[in-house]
This record gives sequence, structure tokens and C-alpha cells, in this order.
Amino acid sequence: MERDTLLLDGDCGLCNRLAQWLRPRMKDPQALQFFAIESDEGKELIATFPEHYQAADSVYLLKSGRPYIRSAAAIRCLPYLKWYYAMWYPLCWLVPLPLRNLVYRFVAKVRHRIFKAPTECYLPIR
Repeated sequence: MERDTLLLDGDCGLCNRLAQWLRPRMKDPQALQFFAIESDEGKELIATFPEHYQAADSVYLLKSGRPYIRSAAAIRCLPYLKWYYAMWYPLCWLVPLPLRNLVYRFVAKVRHRIFKAPTECYLPIR
């Protein structure tokens, strides 16, 4: 069975910190693999996504063969985590998608100014 995959920006300090934060908090560390968007594996996966997803400069989650981007990808990461994080999953869906994506895009716009680029990329992780 193919593992689900989270694709993050390898040059982003926030994305690297997120990967480091997620890993020890996962219910099953083998359930989700991480790759940098810029990696060969990341590029190959993104090339299989619908065209409008390929053009998005975003976090990607490939879950059960279906790609998700932006806040939908971020929220769908919650069920991979231990129960005290996963319990927030249904509540996050109560926030309307346009509002979630507005917040996501704002954070994506300022992330390089707030978080320094990593000296060593934490991704890819299999």
C-alpha cells in the first residue's frame, strides 16, 4: 500500500519546523511520508496532480491517491496525529474554506520573513 505523502517547501523555515514538529506527534510515523516540493520525488508527484494544483505554490497532501492543497491539506494532517491533536479536525472544518485559505495565504506570504531559511533541510523523510 502506498503511504500518504506531505509535500512541503524545503527552503522554508516554517515548513521545516512543521515537519520536525509533526514527526514525534504522529500516531503512526509510517503512515505519512514527507518530501520537499523541490525534490525529485516531490516534482514527480506534483506532475501527476491536476493542472490547477500544479501551479499552486502550496503545501500538498496526497491522501489515498487524492491531492489536497493549502488549508485543506493542512487540516487533513490532523488525523495523522495523536488524539489530543486529531480531535481538532472536525472543528477546523467549521471554518469556511475561503476564510481558511485567506489565513493560509497570509501566512504563506510572510513565512520567509518570519522564519529563517534552514541551514539543513529536514526533508525528504521517508
